[in-house]
Amino acid sequence: MRSRYTAYTLGNAAYLQATWHANTMPIDLDLSDQAPAKWLGLKIIRQESLDEHHALVEFIARYKIHGKAHRLHEVSRFERIAGCWYYIDGASK
Repeated sequence: MRSRYTAYTLGNAAYLQATWHANTMPIDLDLSDQAPAKWLGLKIIRQESLDEHHALVEFIARYKIHGKAHRLHEVSRFERIAGCWYYIDGASK
């Protein structure tokens, strides 16, 4: 989760796609069409192993757009494939 957050702060769409589960990855991930965000921090609320290959991560990411503060509170699902974790999807809280 932390590496994906860092990729968002750097605008590294290639890394985000490389760590996105093949079944749910968007075909084209263009971060340049989004409003510019100033990322302020990531707080991991909980992480939960569901089994050897599946986990949940609840987090809050704080950021500003045009000086206005926002936060993304999400529970994300991950799957481990060949030793690497892949983001499946997330549900906003």
